[in-house]
Amino acid sequence: MSFDPLAILRSRFAQAIGLAVPEHAGADPLIAPGKNPAFGDFQCNAAMSLAKLVGKPPREVAGWIVRHAAPLVGDVAEPLTEASIAGPGFINIKLRTDALADLLNRLDTPTLGIDPPANPPTVVVDLCGVNLAKQMHIGHLRSTVIGDTLARVLERLGARVIRQNHVGDWGLPIAMVTARLMDESSAGRLDLARITLDDLDRAYRAAQRECERDAKGLAAARAWGMGPKALAELEEQVAGAEERYARAQAVLVRLQRHDRDVYAVWQRISDVTMSACLAICARLNARVLPEHSAGESSYAGLLAPLVADLEGRGIAEPSDGALVVRLNDAGIEEPLLVRKRDGGFLYATTDLAAIRHRAGTLGASRIVYCVDARQSLHFRQVFAGAHKAGYDRTPGGEPATLEHAAFGTILGEDGRPFKTRSGENVRLNDVIDEAEQRALAAIEQKNADLPADAKPAVARAVAVAAMRYTDLSGERTKDYVFNYDRMLAFEGDTGPYLLYALVRIRSIFRKATERSIAAPADAPLAVVQPAEKSLALALLRYPQAVRDAGTTLEPHRLCQYLSALAAAFSAFFDACPVLAAPDEPTRASRLRLCRITERVLADGLDVLGIPTLERM
Repeated sequence: MSFDPLAILRSRFAQAIGLAVPEHAGADPLIAPGKNPAFGDFQCNAAMSLAKLVGKPPREVAGWIVRHAAPLVGDVAEPLTEASIAGPGFINIKLRTDALADLLNRLDTPTLGIDPPANPPTVVVDLCGVNLAKQMHIGHLRSTVIGDTLARVLERLGARVIRQNHVGDWGLPIAMVTARLMDESSAGRLDLARITLDDLDRAYRAAQRECERDAKGLAAARAWGMGPKALAELEEQVAGAEERYARAQAVLVRLQRHDRDVYAVWQRISDVTMSACLAICARLNARVLPEHSAGESSYAGLLAPLVADLEGRGIAEPSDGALVVRLNDAGIEEPLLVRKRDGGFLYATTDLAAIRHRAGTLGASRIVYCVDARQSLHFRQVFAGAHKAGYDRTPGGEPATLEHAAFGTILGEDGRPFKTRSGENVRLNDVIDEAEQRALAAIEQKNADLPADAKPAVARAVAVAAMRYTDLSGERTKDYVFNYDRMLAFEGDTGPYLLYALVRIRSIFRKATERSIAAPADAPLAVVQPAEKSLALALLRYPQAVRDAGTTLEPHRLCQYLSALAAAFSAFFDACPVLAAPDEPTRASRLRLCRITERVLADGLDVLGIPTLERM
């Protein structure tokens, strides 16, 4: 059911228009909040546009609508009459306060109006996406936070969500670092049992450099006759790189065969990388656990049979020695490359195998990819190729919905991608460290009375709230500038402000307990004052706000809702004394309004992955 009076009125007035002007059934009723609460809470503005279509005066058309709408909205609005029509044809609608109280009573259940579906869908959310032997950097913040939040939203709506951390753990780059570690270990320069992710990160970079052959430099040196010394150095570099490259290729073959010695080193790389990755995810309050890892290695054995299937069914065709899937019938000019000329597979091949597994084996009817917007063409191609091949089919034969929840880039103050001064990616652990340190300094300044042993935990929660909310509150596809001061502010549209709003409500109940004031959970609600009504209307929008975020995969919609709810509560708190209410029934009603607000705000923050606090 709908709890939002705005949604209810839209539905009922749409019905009324269909009865009043049958030839224009389906016209938008144009319900909007009233500009002057003295005249009404909402307005129907459809009469003016309909009047032009039927050639009648707007007030006459408004009268038709009022006559048909009056019996339809009587349970939520005060009686509609000719007096409800204002100006050229606006229809003023005033909500019944008892109807608002009744809707709030229905919302005030364990599910807060979001009941699980009878047949929960299975949804896969592809998130995080780290690479072995490399530190998580600022670029992983969005794929982790947005992915985790979308998973939480869909779980809150009752879906069976399967998180998939698509780890880059296979292929030649991993073989390069594996080969280097094997050589270093054999030479006694490295203890694999004590290796750290920093060690792996350095080894990865070194392995990449060692395998880079400066063939162009050598050709230029020869062409320009740069002398025997320069030639010797370049020839030595190229020969060494070729030797390292060949060594890495040999190790890759052994890795693909699960050679015991090679695989043991690879497993150690994986264990160290994933341990660090999951620890960072935990610091961000993201539910990314070991069982969610689904690396490229898990699909390695499926690629050759998949490509053979595509070729055998004529879906893939040869092109200049490679194998491609033509996508012109899907409106995509660029073909999907699934096998290179040298017989190697690509990311696209792995992604096709993943879709086939996620839809066909896991049974996902919806598959969501939280990946950088720069990969948009790649996913358009992969989705079209999967559909053409039938790899998007669920066990029931229906095609799964494939969605790329693309996101923009995190920028520095200079408007460029956020980097260190040396031009390297900023490590995510370092970003979290600094956010926590700044949050702790702010807490010590604002609340010196908070017990010292409580401050670190509060600082961690505030830092997570700041980072996650900043990442989620803007439109997902847009870039944003990373600024510690703005995100950690305790005023305005920030995560710390929402945490403060929740703590403020919880403090009311602590004070009530201290004063032995009862706060019955079933106290009769009296929604009388304008601020009470505004708060009630905000609360009743919650179920739809969560549904909208799940349908559109746009977490900023839920952020906007929670920000508006916090503002409505602040106005209510200022205008309507709670503990100092004029009488006991009013106080009990307002305490219950506070309790419902506390539950909705806490639930919404949990959906956003923001940890809550009792004090701050």
